[in-house]
Amino acid sequence: MNELSWAFLIFLGLGIAVDYWLNIRQKNHVRHNMAEVPNEFASSITLQDHQKAANYTFAKLEFSNINLIIGNLLLIGWTMGGGIQFVYETIAPAELEPVVKGTVLLLSMMFLMSLLEIPLSAWNTFVLEEKFGFNRETPGRFIKDQLLNFTLMILLGGPIIWTILWLMNASGEFWWLYAWAAWMAFTLLMTWAFPAFIAPLFNKFEPLENGELRTILSNLLKRCGFEDNGMFVMDGSKRSSHGNAYFTGFGKNKRIVFFDTLLTQLTPQETEAVLAHELGHFKRKHILKRLLSMAVITLLGFALLGWLKGQQWFYLGLGVKQSNDALALLLFVLVTPVFTFFFQPVAAWFSRKHEFEADDFAVEQSSGNDLITALVKLYRDNANTLTPDPVYSAFHHSHPPAPVRIANISSKLKS
Repeated sequence: MNELSWAFLIFLGLGIAVDYWLNIRQKNHVRHNMAEVPNEFASSITLQDHQKAANYTFAKLEFSNINLIIGNLLLIGWTMGGGIQFVYETIAPAELEPVVKGTVLLLSMMFLMSLLEIPLSAWNTFVLEEKFGFNRETPGRFIKDQLLNFTLMILLGGPIIWTILWLMNASGEFWWLYAWAAWMAFTLLMTWAFPAFIAPLFNKFEPLENGELRTILSNLLKRCGFEDNGMFVMDGSKRSSHGNAYFTGFGKNKRIVFFDTLLTQLTPQETEAVLAHELGHFKRKHILKRLLSMAVITLLGFALLGWLKGQQWFYLGLGVKQSNDALALLLFVLVTPVFTFFFQPVAAWFSRKHEFEADDFAVEQSSGNDLITALVKLYRDNANTLTPDPVYSAFHHSHPPAPVRIANISSKLKS
């Protein structure tokens, strides 16, 4: 063990302790407030629904604690426990070019880690979600999805991994700059391709039918200066009763997607308010800002990796005896989250700021009251707690807590 080993274990231990402490805070705070519905929601959410949300929160926190323990034990096992070293030594005798061998190593690790996550994913789907009436998944479809994910991992992950490893090997001192450019190009390609070519592999997307709802939404798009490139309904109900809506893609592949479950929950006017919120993210340039932020962060990450890959202590401190490009990339991706855990509140703060701005835009372009009723229905039907712990929320929630968000929208109606 060296200094990196101790730093890794200390940061890992602190992260586990803080995460567990946050889960305790969340559980205690929700339990303390589950006896009655908050006043601002008392007329629209029953005590039974409020307490169902509390119990759903407790169940998810228990699952989170299990996931926390298993996930970090596996991380230690892969690194300092010798798991990566074992996989490397298994592949090393193969007579392959270094870049190809590195690609096989990384794909093998991705496959093994994904395989080990399947039992927890199955438990979450068929036990936890089933218990609260949200699951509509079937074992056959679950297995099909896993096989499809593995296939895409090879077909899409293989080429970008090979490209980055080739650049690391062949493009000299500033390989990290070229690798970053390749990664950003791949990210943009996937963003463009996802709605038209990848998402349809998992779900059916039907054009939103003509009628009152389409007329209302088309008028909203025109008012906001958006071209209607396609509004689609996704058969989300075949896997879950949770409702949602989202924007995806860009250019001619840009789509507005509504879960079929959402359209059964909301009125046309409430759906218009939800769409106005999503349009707000584009009008306030949140998508561009997030893309630029990701570009800067990944550039810094590649630059750091460019230095670390030449340091022998980096490999030895994380349980690996050899040093090569593939091992450097693998170790970096695995351990970086351990050292960046305490930056989560910063990212969450920016995300919540964007949500407030999108809500403000929705109030300007549609009905704020309809947005409030839509959100309340979604909180109720998705069993989202109305009383999250503020500190837990600051770490884990990309959206503002329900009372804060509703209060912000209400204040705009009064101004």
